[in-house]
Parts: sequence; structure tokens; C-alpha cells
Amino acid sequence: MSANVRKPAVAGVFYPDDPARLRAMVDGFLNQIPVEGPAPKAIIVPHAGYQFSGAVAARAYARLAPLHDRIHRVVLLGPSHRVALKGIAAPTAGFFETPLGNVQLEQSVLARLQALPQVGYLDSAHQLEHSLEVHLPFLQSVFDHFTLVPLVVGECSPEAVAEVLEALWGGDETLIVISSDLSHYHSYSVACELDSTTTRHIENLDYRHIGYEDACGRNPVNGLLFLAEKRGLKVTTLDLCNSGDTGGPKDRVVGYGAYAITEAPASHVQ
Repeated sequence: MSANVRKPAVAGVFYPDDPARLRAMVDGFLNQIPVEGPAPKAIIVPHAGYQFSGAVAARAYARLAPLHDRIHRVVLLGPSHRVALKGIAAPTAGFFETPLGNVQLEQSVLARLQALPQVGYLDSAHQLEHSLEVHLPFLQSVFDHFTLVPLVVGECSPEAVAEVLEALWGGDETLIVISSDLSHYHSYSVACELDSTTTRHIENLDYRHIGYEDACGRNPVNGLLFLAEKRGLKVTTLDLCNSGDTGGPKDRVVGYGAYAITEAPASHVQ
């Protein structure tokens, strides 16, 4: 990995490496979905190959279209698939490259996070990691201009992840994106049951009951849910399916969900 630019690791595998084809595919997903509902402060979205989970992720990204010129910072957290680590890994790169161009990282923000004991620099955790990379073309397609704060989350408590998210929460200019698939390699019927249960836990902000078998991104997900409970936020499920619904075999499926996290409606005193 270049000291300044993190090159794409899964372009041509998880999504097209040709810019025109990639743009057409992402726009095709987004254009099929009506923009409705409140724009979220945070989203939870899957990170498989676009043919399997791109349409599900687009359910969340389409809701962000009205914020195309308002969001200027994206905080992106995902799990580590290739490097075992404790805590949260930041990259030293200045840019993440995709076929659609370079995304600038907010290195000043990443540097400030080093004051937290759970955060450290570890480029190897980012070099081949797809859980963050696959979201960049969606973000590049939805927003006019943004900088990125990308973090790979290893073994880390909900409280420790929430502390980082709290430090990065910002205002209307900041979007939080949590990358996670759901259950892995069960039969179709078992996966549907497991993922429905996990979805109920997510909707109820029940981070205490989302474990290793439920979501590969459980650690960043649970950190967001911990903070959402503290802040009185609401989770809405936008889509839920699995790879058996999107062209894959039904004997070993991976679950995908898209969720929007918004301010809870204010209660009215009669």
C-alpha cells in the first residue's frame, strides 16, 4: 500500500473496475428506489459483492440523496476480515482510491483519535479489507463532496466503539456508516429466522444480544446501538434478505439488512 493512496483491493471482484460500468450499476440501484422517509444520521449496510447486496445497500443510500450537498464528512466503520486485531485500526493513507476517483481522508481527525486507547494506526488492516471499500462508490455517487474517516473494528466492546462514534458524531454535516452482513452460510430457512431475530434486536437497540454468529460487523453495529440507546435514536429496517434471494444458492446463504438510524419522534403532551 502506498504511503499516501490506498489502492482498491476488490475492484473487478466485488464491483466493476470499469468506471462507466460501475457508475451505471450504482445509479441503476439508486434510481429504482423512491426517496422517502427522514434522512438518517447513521445507516447500517451490507458489504458483499454488488450483485448480491448492492440493491439492499442502495435502500439506505437512496434516503441520503436529499443530503447530497449537506454531508461533508463520512465516518465509516466495518469489521476486519483478514487481520485479527484488538481495538480499532486507522490508516495512514491520505486517500482511498476507487475506479470513480480518490476519496480524501481526514487525517487530522484520525490523528486526534489516537488519544483514545482503543484506536491505533494499522495499515495492514485496511490494505485488503473489503467491508469499507465497497461503500465508497455509493458514497461517491450520492454526495457532491465529502472527506472520509475510515476505521476497521476488531475485538472491541460496544462502549469503546461508542466512545469513538461520540467523538466523531458532529452535526448535520456528518454521516455515520456501519458496514455489516448478517448470518453466514446457513440454509435459507435458518438464515431467514436468524436474521429476523437479529433485525428485531437492531430495531430494539438491543446490542447485548447480537453475537458472533449474527453479524460479522457485530462490534461496530453494537457500538452504534449502544450510542443510539444513549441518544434516544430510532432504527428503521429498510430491507432484509439474503444471497438466496439475490441469485446465490439457497443451501449456504449470507444475510443482508439495511437500516436507518434517525432522531426519535418527539412525544406530544396532551
